Amino acid sequence: MGEITVLTKATSKSKSLRTTIPVGIVKQFKFSEGDKLNWEIRAEGGELIIIVKSLKEKKGGRHG
Repeated sequence: MGEITVLTKATSKSKSLRTTIPVGIVKQFKFSEGDKLNWEIRAEGGELIIIVKSLKEKKGGRHG
């Protein structure tokens, strides 16, 4: 079984929900506060498939 997290309200007036990224995933992908994530969501065969991609800029990838 994978990691289990709990959904909570983003704010008291919001309809959005949030969850916590487990520490093992944070360490593996070197996430830190303020990082941006792109969520691709689709349904396949009755299951929800979620692909999360980091939008971190690669070192040396900045132009200008």
